[in-house]
Amino acid sequence: MLTDHDGGISQEAVSGFESVDELQSQGINVQDINKLKATGICTILSVSQTTRRNLLKIKGLSEAKVEKLKEAAAKMLPPTFATAAEIGLRRECCVMITTGSKTVDAMLGGGIQTGSLTEVFGEYRGTQLPLEMGGGGGKVAWIDTEGTFRPERLNAICDRFGVDTTAATGNVICGRAYSSEQQHDMLFELAQRFVEDRTFKLLVIDSVMNLFRSDFSGRGELSERQQKLNAFLSRLAKMAEEFNIAVLMTNQVQADPGATAIFAGPSAKPIGGHILAHASATRIQLRKGRGEERIAKLVDSPCQPDGESTYALRVG
Repeated sequence: MLTDHDGGISQEAVSGFESVDELQSQGINVQDINKLKATGICTILSVSQTTRRNLLKIKGLSEAKVEKLKEAAAKMLPPTFATAAEIGLRRECCVMITTGSKTVDAMLGGGIQTGSLTEVFGEYRGTQLPLEMGGGGGKVAWIDTEGTFRPERLNAICDRFGVDTTAATGNVICGRAYSSEQQHDMLFELAQRFVEDRTFKLLVIDSVMNLFRSDFSGRGELSERQQKLNAFLSRLAKMAEEFNIAVLMTNQVQADPGATAIFAGPSAKPIGGHILAHASATRIQLRKGRGEERIAKLVDSPCQPDGESTYALRVG
């Protein structure tokens, strides 16, 4: 790790994305570092982001050890506050991943951006945004909650873009989740992969709400469901920034009985409620058009105006 002339940690060298292994330089022992890794806390930034309360839940970490961890991480991180110009420089590392559609990319300001969460929602078989796998020059991780991941689809996309199929499919990893708890636990394993292999640029959750809907039913379990969902989304958002990856979540819609023609409101709304709406930096609604056409509507974005774009689903 680089240091300044006066012996301090170089700002250029530390972004917080470094492995927790670097904490050994601050006197943290290997055993405690391994305990962090086992719970998905794999970077210095993640130590800073995790509350003391949650660190104390890790077996073998006392209050004294937690305070030492917090102090060590703070020493190795850049200042908490920065000027807008400095933040702008940090954001230059963000990558735009193409959707495969020039018109959709233009609407999004270049594509799906790393470092934040993007939600795509629509009716069944409508939430199919064509993604050029590896468009960010890196690998893809995929959490499949519905059993719909098909390598054959990737082969067709590779053929369309003239990409070597063997190389491309070898750079896409997929895990099948069967419960919302397993879906959440997969993030811990992915965190370990991401810190070891920085070439991952995209994480797809397809679909984000499916297992939460099946595991928690009725109004009596709604509060617990939303709490679990909030924890999952919070972890996702941290990982997006921590590893500078784009997170793309597909979501379905449900009928909105409160919407009427009088108020010209939408007849369907995305599931997940306000928690999912607020967690998603960018939200895209997809609906069917004529024939193979689909219409993508940008309904929320931190830097782009609302808009619509038409694209077509074609293979080969």
